[in-house]
Amino acid sequence: MRNVKTRIVMLALGSLVLLNACNAQDEKKANDAVLATVNGTAIYQSQLDQLMRQGLAQGAPDNADTRKVILDELVSREVARQDAVKKGLDKNAEVKQQIEQASNAILINAFMQDFIKNHAPTDDQLKAEYDKVKAQIGDKQYSVRHILVKTEKEAKDIIAQLNKGAKFEKLASKSLDKGSVARGGDLGFNAPSAYVPPFAQAVTSLKKGETTKAPVQTQFGWHVIRVEDIKSAPTFDEVKKNLAPRVQQDELRKYIEGLRKNSKIDIKAVQAPAAHAPAAAPAPAAAPAKK
Repeated sequence: MRNVKTRIVMLALGSLVLLNACNAQDEKKANDAVLATVNGTAIYQSQLDQLMRQGLAQGAPDNADTRKVILDELVSREVARQDAVKKGLDKNAEVKQQIEQASNAILINAFMQDFIKNHAPTDDQLKAEYDKVKAQIGDKQYSVRHILVKTEKEAKDIIAQLNKGAKFEKLASKSLDKGSVARGGDLGFNAPSAYVPPFAQAVTSLKKGETTKAPVQTQFGWHVIRVEDIKSAPTFDEVKKNLAPRVQQDELRKYIEGLRKNSKIDIKAVQAPAAHAPAAAPAPAAAPAKK
């Protein structure tokens, strides 16, 4: 129970300043039960429910003990909020700016959630996005291994060793691509467009199980490349769900561009920050004492 309480209190500490700032006007809410009052200011069921949902997202159980912890923290935060107002902290310019920024962030988030809710992409939009992506990446994916070295001679030596029966995965320990060394040079399945042009051209020229007969040069160095497997790109049905956010993001961008076009916007020149005087050079270290 103690761990649950600690987790919920930490969650509350991270969320309640903003939550109470938005709900501290003591307006009566229709069909919203009052769970407590602090010097006449109500704490509502909806406030507790909101934090409970956040708590569940972090693994906290929804039970009576958890809800009691949250309500107790709501009361503590309201007491603190009221004392801050009594001390006039809400009139502080920096605090007012932070409250305004928080309020704007909430409104923008609400705007985006509303847009997503009311602009679910159609199958035609998703299919158009799929066709666009497929045209960019092609209809095949390649499982590739490679060994990257500094010189063409090193790459040729590796190819010669492979031709004599050496294991690609073992020779990959010499690769400069440290990210793939532990996997024997494996880069996984990717579309050719994921690679720089010379590398991609070499990949698409190979059949399954083939290795480049000559080193391939890119801006990174010299590569020896093997194609382990080839498969068709994912079908529309396989990636349909993943396409929805892309389509919605594009629609949101277009919508905001329309809002900007129909708004009177006056952007002033951005001023560079004032140059700071260079820091004084540190005093030279004392010379070692002579023996």
